[in-house]
Amino acid sequence: MNTKQLAFAVAGILSSLALSACSLDIPDLNNPGLEQLENAPTAASINTAATGLLIGDRGGKSATTGIVNQLGILGRESYDFDSADVRFVSELIQGNLSKASPFGGSFWTGQYANIRLANIILNGVDRVAEFSPEQKSGIKGFAHTLIAMELITVVITHDSTGAVIDTNRPLGADLAPFVSKDEVYAEILKLLDDASTELKAGGAAFSFPLSPGYTGFNTPANFNRFNRALKAKIACYVKNYAVALDALAGSFISDDPTAMTTNFGLGTSHSYSLASGDQQNGLVNPNIYAHPTLETDAQKQTDGTTLDARFGAKVEKLRNMDMSVRTITSMTDAALKTTIKFKRYPTNISSVPIIRNEELMLYKAEALWFTGDKVGAIAELNLVRTRSGKLAALAPEPTTDAEFIDALLYERRYSLMFEGGHRWIDLRRFGRELPIDAANHTRNVRFPVPQAECDARGNPPECAITSSQP
Repeated sequence: MNTKQLAFAVAGILSSLALSACSLDIPDLNNPGLEQLENAPTAASINTAATGLLIGDRGGKSATTGIVNQLGILGRESYDFDSADVRFVSELIQGNLSKASPFGGSFWTGQYANIRLANIILNGVDRVAEFSPEQKSGIKGFAHTLIAMELITVVITHDSTGAVIDTNRPLGADLAPFVSKDEVYAEILKLLDDASTELKAGGAAFSFPLSPGYTGFNTPANFNRFNRALKAKIACYVKNYAVALDALAGSFISDDPTAMTTNFGLGTSHSYSLASGDQQNGLVNPNIYAHPTLETDAQKQTDGTTLDARFGAKVEKLRNMDMSVRTITSMTDAALKTTIKFKRYPTNISSVPIIRNEELMLYKAEALWFTGDKVGAIAELNLVRTRSGKLAALAPEPTTDAEFIDALLYERRYSLMFEGGHRWIDLRRFGRELPIDAANHTRNVRFPVPQAECDARGNPPECAITSSQP
């Protein structure tokens, strides 16, 4: 990320702390700025900036151009028929993503700004005498976890283009090089492990408050369970399944059937509120609709009529005033039409999941299968399938890798629907072709490097990679 952009973006995150802190009652603390954090850090400024990392990480997740909606459109979970901006169709569905637009140019600048803020915290925390050694360790573990989270967003969206991981350089220094996707994932796993070690030495409590979305994970020990959940996810992404199982053992996963109702939703989330200056959930938007295949592909429960309970809980029919089914069609592409919409986020303060137990159970099933425990994998998959989807157990049971992946992709599609682009990510990581709605539409498999970044770097080869190249 170029120097001028980075300075402005970090300053923007810091100034936002005076307005909001994820529904937390945080005082202004004289609005600590970038210069103070770098040159004269205090306990107050470090703590406020640490909470600010959550604000930075939340940024854009629930916007219409954010992770859930944009990746949902690319993976054909959602449509956005905003008549005021045809790019939701022309760019995301019909054409290549543009590196110069707020659509194709996403998931880079904000992520590296937040990484920069985390590095400033890490560079300053040891200089603050008021912190105990345990508090310093907890802050470091938290910051390293947040850096990993931002790199996850960058690499899942830019995929084979890779990303930049040498991020702790002073402003004005030469820009760090791109590295491969594999190197980015290796760095993420290392960051999570370093953070886990630090969190274990972090004492009984953080020195700063976390948002309500981290309730139950707001101490170093419990936050470490969230850290291990992230590691399990990334280990599955890189197909290191033994590591995934080890990480799951230290996470918050639970498949106790007696507590399944609450455990399915257990996890962390981005929280929103109506407080002055705080963000609201932008996915509560009348222009966003559900893709029709979510209904046509949904399996039926044992009564032979009712569709998968996950579909029923998250999607509903569009209705006219007389309650007849309504069909909505894109004004710019007649191939795009649907009769369903999401009810996944019922209000503009509904939380958006980061990672939750149901997702971890599906990683466990995946990891068990590919480490040879096929019986255990099918049992875990059936646990999600029967209790969350209210479907019959798999019959016949999968016997080949391809059959298991088919079954896994179905469960992940409905369990994680419209939560974070999982469908788009999963199809790519298992080598499946992305769906399109018409022959002249485009399969966008990655986001391009933003134009401003390319200009600052003199347009290296990574900037020539388009969103639809194989």
